Amino acid sequence: MASFSKLSDLFPIQSQLDYALEDATTQKEKENLVHQYLHKIDEKDDLIIPDFEEGLEWLNTDGPLSLRKELSGKVVVLDFFTYCCINCMHLLPDLHQLEQSYTIEDGLVVVGVHSAKFPNEKVLQNVRSAVLRYDITHPVVNDSDARLWQELEVSCWPTLVVLGPRGNLLFSLVGEGHREQLFRFTAAALKHYREQGLLKDHDVGIKLYRDSLPPSILSFPGKIAMDPSSKQLAIADTGHHRVLVVSNTGQLLHTIGGPSSGRQDGNLSEAHFSSPQGVFIKGDTVYVADTENHLVRKINLSEGKVSTLAGIGVQGADKEGGALGPQQPISSPWDVTLGNAGGDILWIAMAGTHQIWALFLEDGKLPKGSDSKKGTCVRFAGSGNEENRNNAYPHKAGLAQPSGLALAPTEPWECLFIADSESSTIRSLSLKDGAVKHVVGGERDPMNLFAFGDVDGKGIDAKLQHPLGVSWDGGSSLLYVADSYNHKIKVVDPKTKQCRELAGTGKAGNGLGPSFLESSFNEPGGLCLGEGGKVLYVADTNNHCIKVLDLETKTVSLFPIVVQQEVDSVLTTATSSTPAVRKLPKLPKSAPVLTMPSITVSSGQSVTLLLKLALPTGTKLTEEAPSFWSLSAEGNEWLLEGQAVTGSISDLTEPILIVSSIPAAPASPDPTLTLDAWVYCCLSEGGACMMKAVSFKQPLLIGSTSQEGSVTVTLEHAF
Repeated sequence: MASFSKLSDLFPIQSQLDYALEDATTQKEKENLVHQYLHKIDEKDDLIIPDFEEGLEWLNTDGPLSLRKELSGKVVVLDFFTYCCINCMHLLPDLHQLEQSYTIEDGLVVVGVHSAKFPNEKVLQNVRSAVLRYDITHPVVNDSDARLWQELEVSCWPTLVVLGPRGNLLFSLVGEGHREQLFRFTAAALKHYREQGLLKDHDVGIKLYRDSLPPSILSFPGKIAMDPSSKQLAIADTGHHRVLVVSNTGQLLHTIGGPSSGRQDGNLSEAHFSSPQGVFIKGDTVYVADTENHLVRKINLSEGKVSTLAGIGVQGADKEGGALGPQQPISSPWDVTLGNAGGDILWIAMAGTHQIWALFLEDGKLPKGSDSKKGTCVRFAGSGNEENRNNAYPHKAGLAQPSGLALAPTEPWECLFIADSESSTIRSLSLKDGAVKHVVGGERDPMNLFAFGDVDGKGIDAKLQHPLGVSWDGGSSLLYVADSYNHKIKVVDPKTKQCRELAGTGKAGNGLGPSFLESSFNEPGGLCLGEGGKVLYVADTNNHCIKVLDLETKTVSLFPIVVQQEVDSVLTTATSSTPAVRKLPKLPKSAPVLTMPSITVSSGQSVTLLLKLALPTGTKLTEEAPSFWSLSAEGNEWLLEGQAVTGSISDLTEPILIVSSIPAAPASPDPTLTLDAWVYCCLSEGGACMMKAVSFKQPLLIGSTSQEGSVTVTLEHAF
């Protein structure tokens, strides 16, 4: 059996180089040191690593890759990562820039080796979603059992391993923040092996998964927030790098940013974001955690402007703060919420430094802190160490990638509730004295970040898996939790510390079941209460949609986002008598498809479809979101030439008449008409709004003899 090397075989050799580089004073001296090192390491024939295990699942490629075949003759950078890890996310821009500097034809291939921390991260579909969400364009292998990780004795996420063209160990970089070394080592290795004639310029079969996907209105929505006064919702459309503002009936009011990432203030039409996550809306102001830009932004809807409140646009390492916002470097803000500390203050879940920060919108003072002037951005809680450590002194507490915030402003709470994702806990942060306390999840050992699961219970006996969002209901004193990697929504009573499941099957899915526990989600990332605590809006991230949980009827529905022009689907052009059909919304998977019995018609006759629809009890049509029908005949478009193929639905008390004429010379004897209907409705007393859809298939048998008159068929459905 072949003997392979591990990272511990490389460390003694590379450590000598690392020390020498620290003492070097010029770039030329550093280049020479790395050049000498590569010559030295080439003399060792025993630094070959094992190949990828056979049968693993690969993404962004035509098929599996092998260090001995497809990757032979390449300098390979292995990125050992897990998609929940904020430090791994911080590394992606460096890898992206490296790939822009050196192509596969130049001899460089980056391979993401996904080595999961959480059980949920072992599932290929979830890894695939992460690859799309983070715009990873290099090959990724789902090493779900972390086999290569174990064989190389990798110790933490992220770890980069640079290999030579024989699959031989060259360099290792542990953790983030090694951009200069990564570029120096990669450039030197490419030059060294090119001069030796050992590099090959062949392709490795890149095939991006994202190129096969259909467009959608939302892409990985991260968070959602509602202004209770205006009932407008702000949605972080994270994958499209934009923020949407919609009415509570789903009418799209504002689109700010997107579709590509960028960083720009100014008019709403000019502004750009990069994977925004947290949003908070109050009146005409939306506060945004612009995560991958490492900024906190402000959208002023009345003025039509976007501005930067905190951050300098690159990742910061400062764990203290204290500068004015636009001069203060920050790191991966993940959520924001508005509160008060003597004056308005914006609380920030600073996932990148494992802390909670405060941005003073007015002069104020933090508990156990000094006075701060308006505009100051400063750390409130968290030592900066990634821990599950509770403490009466906020700076001594340890958090682990805090990702969700909910303000409970009144007695007896007066705290921030925190979804602390990497410790799989819910914590509280007192706004009176700054104490950080445990609520549910995790365990007592502050260094153990692997105490996760899916268990209802009290306090430490309850188990969560990477929760990303929280929402507080002050009326009932309950905290709602997006238990993201368990694909569930849970509810916590902070007084008793009882945690129980509310909705979700526990398996990733996109079903709208008849009850909460029969409905499914896929890594929900954010949630917010609406309509006076009657409904819960959920950003169902990997399903690219918003779902509505009616807390009174215990039902789940899809929240419609309506773009007016997309439903205005028939235009008559000057060059054609055929209606030009704009793109229609996609029927949801939950929409019933009803195939009707065949009817016999003749050329020259017409078919009259009587559409009868009944809304769910206690609901009414939504005026702000026009309902409509659409008629099609896939493969037999001749059947509808010159005829109306869509129309509005404004009244369901009478049947809707839709007429289709059979031409004198039919091109097929057995076409099928498809009538789809989209109905937008809300509860009659206000509150939850939903979209319902149905599809009717009406087969036709066209006789050979011509006749006049009409054949009528009734298409009926109760939602």
